Amino acid sequence: MAEEKKVLTYKGHPLMRLDNLIYYGSMADSHIVMLQILESKEVNGVQIASRVSVQLQLTDPSVKSRDRVVKKSEKAGLYTALDFGCVWLERALAGK
Repeated sequence: MAEEKKVLTYKGHPLMRLDNLIYYGSMADSHIVMLQILESKEVNGVQIASRVSVQLQLTDPSVKSRDRVVKKSEKAGLYTALDFGCVWLERALAGK
């Protein structure tokens, strides 16, 4: 029997990671959030994100890549950045 790959989700939206980039949301929706880890520090032998860039982006492929960014910010810590991104994504998908 083939094993299914399970996608990590947070508050009902998928999370995908590629090196220092984390994409939050589905490309099938109108918006996604891109989190980029800019700095990390070592705590008890584990790398922890200390500075993270957050961008709310359009998923429309016909828009130029630099024009896709709707909102952007920089936060201290991954949890804070993901929390902001979650609020931005929910509001964007609700049409507010």
